[in-house]
Amino acid sequence: MKYSSNLGRQIRNVCLLIVFFFASTHQKVVGAEKPAYELTFKISGLKDSMVYLANYYGEKQYLKDSTHADANGNVVFRGAEKLPGGIYLFVFPGKTYFEILLDQEQTFKMECSMSNVIESMKVNGSEDNRLFYEYLKFIQERSKEVEPLKNMRKNLQDQKLPTDSIEAKIKNVDQAVVDYKLAFINKYPERFLASIFNASQDPKVPELPIKKDGTRDSAFAYYYYRDHYFDHINLSDERLLRSPIYHSKLSYYMKNLVINFPDSIYPVTDSLIKWASGNKETFKYMVWFLTNTYETSNIMGMEAVFVHLVKNYYTKEKAYWVDETTLFKIKDRARILEPLLLGKVAKNLILPDSNGVYQALHGVVAPFTILYFWDPDCGHCKKVTPKVKAYYDKVKSKGVKVFAVCTEVEMVKWKNYINENKLDWINVADPELHNNFRQDFDIQTTPQIFILDKDKKILARKLDEDNMEKVLDKELENLAKKK
Repeated sequence: MKYSSNLGRQIRNVCLLIVFFFASTHQKVVGAEKPAYELTFKISGLKDSMVYLANYYGEKQYLKDSTHADANGNVVFRGAEKLPGGIYLFVFPGKTYFEILLDQEQTFKMECSMSNVIESMKVNGSEDNRLFYEYLKFIQERSKEVEPLKNMRKNLQDQKLPTDSIEAKIKNVDQAVVDYKLAFINKYPERFLASIFNASQDPKVPELPIKKDGTRDSAFAYYYYRDHYFDHINLSDERLLRSPIYHSKLSYYMKNLVINFPDSIYPVTDSLIKWASGNKETFKYMVWFLTNTYETSNIMGMEAVFVHLVKNYYTKEKAYWVDETTLFKIKDRARILEPLLLGKVAKNLILPDSNGVYQALHGVVAPFTILYFWDPDCGHCKKVTPKVKAYYDKVKSKGVKVFAVCTEVEMVKWKNYINENKLDWINVADPELHNNFRQDFDIQTTPQIFILDKDKKILARKLDEDNMEKVLDKELENLAKKK
């Protein structure tokens, strides 16, 4: 974890909307009841102000408590229920803040100057925070040490002079930080800060092995790094969920180390969920994070992972945080998407054409079929349809056909548009609203473009016109190579 000496960083969304499963259940102490937590602060330079206690959760921060600082900068946060462990934020007016650690010790006092929190910090009653601020002071000192070295390196680079000696000094400072963390982990293995240091580590890739042909195995580094990425983080440690580490590690892994192919992703998601299942909160977050990642992915075909996750983890017993109405909606969404996954045979459409003759999608004989849902009145369709037509004119000699489904019921307008724009492909519509194609093909907006192979299996869906051309050109090229 990197900490900056600049404590004037802005909190991003301290008072964010609390989504349904992140809602705080904090209760204030009433009467003479002994508080479960009592965090006392004396901040020099702070007076007569509202201050806040917030915590990290995943990639965001959430408000946990608020109180008033008196004229002497005295602040007390207290409550009847113990706070879950994690990294918390003491938030000043203006949304600057400093961080504190919360674990078992939840009755303590911290005293500092508002102008220089780290150097002035004194801690009483919390070994976690005493050690934390010892570390922050060490980091601040190393930052002061390395800053002039970086400036010297920049000057040498500008003059195109060697920087080896400066690089060595910077490396020594960096190594001192690494050594500090390793020594801390060995001395205080049970402390929360040790878990933070461990979780922040990246795998150290060994020297590349030599292959039989005598060359180094360049792929080894990638596979080793990927396979050992989570070696030092306990994905069931709920405290880490309330830190900036947990989400960023997950996000980097899924974006950069996992091959974007559903069959490769399924076992990865299942393993991550299994590793997080030792704690209800981390299990919940892991399932939510992965589901949200693949439901909202812009990469074609990733909805298959969403369907996989819903089918395996969104049961009444497992998804305990989801109410029945939401659970039904999630499962219904997966039900709609499953028949539309890449490789699935598209449902047959039998609809009347502009002459009243019924046409069947599965009756179209073609190496590739463009299934095009559109509306003559749709502004975007008016831009896309001529482009689809121009491309069709280029490839129809290669057997490509278009099965164009009008999503509206104004037949005169539809027929006029067909004639005026010379849409000489298969044009069908559903004027009597007998067909359920809008749900069957998840048509929520128009235009929508699918590409089907000769067996009417879905090769691509929800394409724009440019990607339609790229996909079909590639498929036609591959088909030509086979002949």
